[in-house]
Amino acid sequence: MKIDWDIEIATSDGSVLRADIFRPEGNGPFPVLMSCGPYAKGLHFSEGFPMQWKGLTSEYPEVLRGSTGRYANWETVDPERWVPFGYVCIRVDSRGAGRSPGYIDCWSTREIEDFKECIEWAGTQPWSNGKVGLAGVSYYASTQWQVAAKRPKHLAAICPFEGYTDIYRDACRHGGVLNTFLMNWYPNQIANVQNGLGSRARINPNTGVSIAGPDDLSDEELRGNRRDIPGKLLSAELITDSYYTERTPDLAAIEVPVLSCGNWGGHGVHLRGNIQGWLGAGSKQKWMELHGREHWTEFYTDYGVALQKRFFDHFLKGEDNGWENTAPISMLVRHVDGFVQRSEQEWPLARTLWTRSYLDASSLQLASEPPGEEAQVRFDGLDGKASFSTAPFEQETEVTGPVAATLHVSTTAKDADLFLTVRAYDPAGKEHLIVAASELNAPLAQGWIRASHRKLDPRNSKPWQPVLAHDELQFLEPGAIYELQIEIWPMSFVFPKGWRLVLTVGSTDFQHDLPGPWPMIYGKPMRGSSVLLHDHPEDRTPERFGGQITIHTGGAYPSFLLLPVVPAKP
Repeated sequence: MKIDWDIEIATSDGSVLRADIFRPEGNGPFPVLMSCGPYAKGLHFSEGFPMQWKGLTSEYPEVLRGSTGRYANWETVDPERWVPFGYVCIRVDSRGAGRSPGYIDCWSTREIEDFKECIEWAGTQPWSNGKVGLAGVSYYASTQWQVAAKRPKHLAAICPFEGYTDIYRDACRHGGVLNTFLMNWYPNQIANVQNGLGSRARINPNTGVSIAGPDDLSDEELRGNRRDIPGKLLSAELITDSYYTERTPDLAAIEVPVLSCGNWGGHGVHLRGNIQGWLGAGSKQKWMELHGREHWTEFYTDYGVALQKRFFDHFLKGEDNGWENTAPISMLVRHVDGFVQRSEQEWPLARTLWTRSYLDASSLQLASEPPGEEAQVRFDGLDGKASFSTAPFEQETEVTGPVAATLHVSTTAKDADLFLTVRAYDPAGKEHLIVAASELNAPLAQGWIRASHRKLDPRNSKPWQPVLAHDELQFLEPGAIYELQIEIWPMSFVFPKGWRLVLTVGSTDFQHDLPGPWPMIYGKPMRGSSVLLHDHPEDRTPERFGGQITIHTGGAYPSFLLLPVVPAKP
């Protein structure tokens, strides 16, 4: 393997980006796999993310089969596995990050233009066959949707692995409620590898140089070289803010083949965008895969590598490997004890039995028929909840697809944040928690709504997926009853006979009741929702939300959960 460190790629505005290039021996030409992002190409996976690296390599030793792991880098392909397949692997530090100087402005127009120019550069190098594919997880996936919509000439295929498309709905403000994940992510994963940290940064074990460039900038200079994401997210409550519109791709403009890989357990960042991206992409050739486990795991396992390799071999090498006969959707359906692979043709599944489960506040049950009598259940608007349970399932029941709820709600305040959680309980009354994308003990599905954001986007809403407009605030009249339609992110779970489904409606993020100590991320305990929390005191003030919330059921207020029950294939 040939390695070229810190190759400079000139940008159209006179700046430079630095890239590491891993190439097969020989002149080629070879297809290219590229990633471009702000996590520092020189930061080794094990140093930047030791807990994740240890878990990945110990539980899935196959990821190091044929690789020393020496060049492993967070959420990007391992060149020791991919170069022998005949690919050039290129990692680019995006502007202002790692070894690339400049101003950090994540997902901005300038960053995406830089990415496009890198693709065009790679497509014209003497060792390139002119076809560039994009591979990577999370950040390295989300920007794929953006740059693909710009239609670079040499872009031949993309495989966004667990990356969002609608930054407002998928990552920043769930149902209008501020998700503080990116506010904690920014100092921990971006600012700590910013270009200009120089001698204060970590050292690339392969080159012996600072992962963040040679310059030593002051803290004031560093702050001046990066966008204030935390401040912006707090102030920009509506989707009409230019911060969001600039960062949301025109999916219909995408033309290249797409393999969109999402995670059933990606509540809050690693699922919705993959499905919406697949649905919305203008590509004539597009496929979707849905899996489980941690959000980085299947990208590196034999299962994930083989899937990506078949896709890229077909579109970047022109191999006749049967990929064109692959079903549009491949999913790993979740069971209590693992997953079962299945192919499907459409989303949602055409044979879905859309099933209403009606809330009954008098019995706290979910029933197949709406209760005739009106009833109410009340809880605190800042820290309360109520749970509703089905009867034990009389037969094995699969729930796979998008979930939605219609609730009739009143509050003594002028606004209300509601957190909806779909949960599974065994016959002994023990909750079944799953290993999710970034949480070891998560529920099956989650959804959110800020009542003042209840206005629907009628053009994009479906009965199984209400989409909120988020373009104005409509505060509540205390005591008045409002109908709220809530999107709950998709799920897949096969409930065994005798198990129950429980819907919890509350005013705070889901927390399990397992005893501690709990693992920590960004200094926050993982209690069921990982660091995908909605806990900023300035976004959820007592003055605005500190009332008593009432859920109304029955009679004139048929509150219900809409479930995608899937019968077995004929």
